[in-house]
Amino acid sequence: MKLILASQSPRRRELLERMGLTEFEIRPAAGEENASPDLTPAQLVEELSRQKAREIALTAEGDDVIIAADTVVAADERVLGKPHSTQEAQEMLRFLSGRTHTVYTGITVRRGEQELTQYEATQVLFRPLTEGEIAAYVATGEPMDKAGAYGIQGRGCVLVEGIRGDYYNVMGLPVCRLALMLREFGIEPLLRE
Repeated sequence: MKLILASQSPRRRELLERMGLTEFEIRPAAGEENASPDLTPAQLVEELSRQKAREIALTAEGDDVIIAADTVVAADERVLGKPHSTQEAQEMLRFLSGRTHTVYTGITVRRGEQELTQYEATQVLFRPLTEGEIAAYVATGEPMDKAGAYGIQGRGCVLVEGIRGDYYNVMGLPVCRLALMLREFGIEPLLRE
């Protein structure tokens, strides 16, 4: 049995290692995910993580365990993925400034035909940001590969006034929920040597 992370995110890799899961293969999904625009943010991340896991399952061995995840930020019915330009990153940060938003991560764990999909939601409060702070943060390049255009584990930590829920979910992988899901597949991170 191989453990496969269907992501190239260095943060997700780091979090798996923090869980004690050091033996895994990185095999990012390459396909274009498609989801209905009518889905809620929770349904969206679940569907996208499921699509990633199913893509990787096509090339996996029957007893391989696949972990796939997808993260978005949502506020006021607006879903924010990764920004495509510095201008879009600045717009996202302006939108989030001084307000609470929710970070959703969908996780799918799959082995053969057995599949389990769940999501985690964490509320994050940003302090009010100045235009200078937004421009300076975007200039670091950090926002460009992150949902909502910020990374709580990096320099974006200075934007966050508070959170309610799983901190690791905001990084892109709710490790407590994932550990409970892996238990359903006979994998106990705390009991592994």
